Amino acid sequence: MDIVSILLNLLTPSVFLVVFAGVLVGIVVGAIPGLNGAIGISLLLPLTFTMEPQIGLLLLGGIYMGGMYGGSITAILINVPGDVVAAPVAMEGYPLTKQGRSKEALYYSIFSSMFGGFIGVLILILFTPPLARFALQFGPAEMFFVSLSGLIIVGALSGSILKAAFAVLLGLFISTVGVDLITGSERFTFDSIGLRAGISVVPVVLGLFCFAEMFLNIGKKPGEQVQYRDQKIARMTVIKDILRQRFLVWKSGLIGTLVGLLPGVGTTLAVFMSYGDAKRVSRRDIPFEQGNPDGIIAAESANNATVGSSMVPLLALGVPGSPTSAIIAGALVIHGIVLGPSLFVNRPDVAFTFLYGMLLTVVAMTIIGAVGIKYFSYILKIKMEYIVPTVLVFALFGAYSLRNSLFDVFIAIVLGIAGAIFKKIQVPLAPIIIGLVLGGLIETNLARAMRIAGARNMPLWEYLLATPLSKGLVALVVIMLLVVIRMRHKEKVAAKEAKNG
Repeated sequence: MDIVSILLNLLTPSVFLVVFAGVLVGIVVGAIPGLNGAIGISLLLPLTFTMEPQIGLLLLGGIYMGGMYGGSITAILINVPGDVVAAPVAMEGYPLTKQGRSKEALYYSIFSSMFGGFIGVLILILFTPPLARFALQFGPAEMFFVSLSGLIIVGALSGSILKAAFAVLLGLFISTVGVDLITGSERFTFDSIGLRAGISVVPVVLGLFCFAEMFLNIGKKPGEQVQYRDQKIARMTVIKDILRQRFLVWKSGLIGTLVGLLPGVGTTLAVFMSYGDAKRVSRRDIPFEQGNPDGIIAAESANNATVGSSMVPLLALGVPGSPTSAIIAGALVIHGIVLGPSLFVNRPDVAFTFLYGMLLTVVAMTIIGAVGIKYFSYILKIKMEYIVPTVLVFALFGAYSLRNSLFDVFIAIVLGIAGAIFKKIQVPLAPIIIGLVLGGLIETNLARAMRIAGARNMPLWEYLLATPLSKGLVALVVIMLLVVIRMRHKEKVAAKEAKNG
């Protein structure tokens, strides 16, 4: 099947309808606190059994792409990220909303997602085999250093370094709760059945961001709440500004693509890495966490770029790179399609239709997002006494739905109270999420590295530095650490000069 016939098959009303429906479902599900693209795909998975494999795959791909963008809508408008990857967008988007620039923030979000989505899908189309081989080079040593580099990002975030260190240590502590997967021993479970299963990221994110924000809004007077303002701003104004930051867009897109290849943590790590890098290189006079558009541009470009890269191991090797791609893999297996290198030989119609069809999902996401922004902003017209119970109900459902556990709901409520207190005393919340997400990855890969080194009768440090890639990653960790120290020193000097001046 040649490229022309694939493109002609894509440009049919039925395919357009399926793709737009998938993207719309993804955006709606992604905007609901606690839900994400993976849940949306799970809900509509049975529907694909009656479709042609390539059409069903595009429906699921559309949900995936839309879900990655949808979380930013509530993050910007009411400071409630739909998913953990939308947390950096909330840090910059919500301050813009409080300034009456919600429409501008939403435009930055959708058009940055568009550019990032195109970058990720184009790289997926052009470089799937070599990227898959690159992903296979990451063993326990390499994953350990990549995760370690993610912790250094904490130093690039605004605020007190001591408070940030406390927050990331709290996140690392939370990640240790439960049964150790390597030794089987219980840690900090206090004989609680709920704690033995560990504390998932979802209730923590819901508690710290969603419940905390809603708790703080309870009892606020109308004058203290964020009000809707009809901002007059053209779409092209925002697009031109994003194009002026094209180097940031490309770099964030590439970070999203390369880091997104890593299973389990790729998207979260990529978004925070891009956000931290944007803070380092931004030339705007606006401080970060006070409404700097560069933070939105970087985070959203990386976010949607990971959609394409997370599919690379699945299509080229048959190995899912994320929970969402694992569900998509299940759909293909049900259709009798064998994943891996043979997919491009035995079923090129499915493989190439999906690859080029993902470009269509980006187009659909852009159209729906750009047109819908006017209506998304109307959320701010709703009185807070209606928003708070509605959001809390969805958040309770999101916390419960992950593992059908009331204990997760309890964790979300407790952390919601803690998050409200942290916000009052200005303890940053993002480092807690970074520590929680990376803690398990650091520990697991270090334990695996120790076992492999012991089996090979070699020192741990020698195994960790055995490959050129691991040596390069060590150099990257050191460089990032030096850059963060320099950033902090400059901020300290600038603050002292501003105080004296």
